[in-house]
Amino acid sequence: MTKDFHLERNEVMRSVKLLLENKCDNFNECALKVFNFQSRYNPLYVEFIELLQANLSVIDHYSKIPCMPVDFFKHRIIKAGKWNEKMVFKSSGTTGQKRSHHYVNSPKWYSEVCVNTFESIYGPMEDYQWIGLLPNYIQQKDSSLVYMVSEFINRSENSKCCGLFSGIDESFKKVLNCAVESDKKTVLIGVSFALLDLAEIRECLLTDNFIVMETGGMKGRRREMTRLELHRTLSESLGLDRIHSEYGMTEIFSQAYSEGNGLFSPGPLMRVITREINDPLSLEKMGKAGGINIIDLANYDTLPFISTMDIGVLRENNQFEVMGRLDGSEMRGCNLMYFS
Repeated sequence: MTKDFHLERNEVMRSVKLLLENKCDNFNECALKVFNFQSRYNPLYVEFIELLQANLSVIDHYSKIPCMPVDFFKHRIIKAGKWNEKMVFKSSGTTGQKRSHHYVNSPKWYSEVCVNTFESIYGPMEDYQWIGLLPNYIQQKDSSLVYMVSEFINRSENSKCCGLFSGIDESFKKVLNCAVESDKKTVLIGVSFALLDLAEIRECLLTDNFIVMETGGMKGRRREMTRLELHRTLSESLGLDRIHSEYGMTEIFSQAYSEGNGLFSPGPLMRVITREINDPLSLEKMGKAGGINIIDLANYDTLPFISTMDIGVLRENNQFEVMGRLDGSEMRGCNLMYFS
């Protein structure tokens, strides 16, 4: 079994890597290969599909693959096969919530996925410098978001105009001014409440070389608001014509990005499907709001098939909108309100 496991894992790893590097474009074929691997070597997922009494023989498309509730990351160690983790990512831990734990077999693989995902939408990483405004995430440590932004900063050619900050202090303002005065494109990525704090500093007007990217999350610091209201407030206060967004979570390695039009484009290894809100085993029609299921093939060592508590709408070309959280679900770091 050990020999078979390593052979199959290596084949899955090779297929997923080819997809990530755009050397293969058959997402469905790769997803089915990962599913077969998971249904053999992930004991928790095996138990889940057995309880569902799923007929595996009819699964011929990634949209038919059973997705497991994301809350299992809070209560179980999730691994396909046996291996010793190099690190553990933990969710941001909004007050009173149990934190999710995502065990990481290869931090290098996570970095590779993040970089390739960003570049698939925005172009070469070396074209950008990065500023992270991530209070709460930095203090709690073990954050996949902080790890990702740190990796992006390390790849920047001008470290003087880059940095990770837990608040708007003099060090942050110095780096921000450095980026404003430079000609290079700068991504300022931050949680919603921190970006709103910045927007209230009236002298803070950013230049056209800035991309302001929100990751959501009020953390109880401010009233919840819709993404449209948030973006309008930030645009007007910061002097920008649009606000970008990043969609990610501790439980997945991939990200999706919106360039300001409300539509998220997933990375090469990620697809979103929507399920009926009142019947989680049935798929929702394109264009109609439903619960978001995520297929993230980057998670081949843990769990690639995840049912979230987010609400979204699937659009054409694999794009999707994120509209908020299902009623009764816990608020999470990237929560934004949804009004039906």
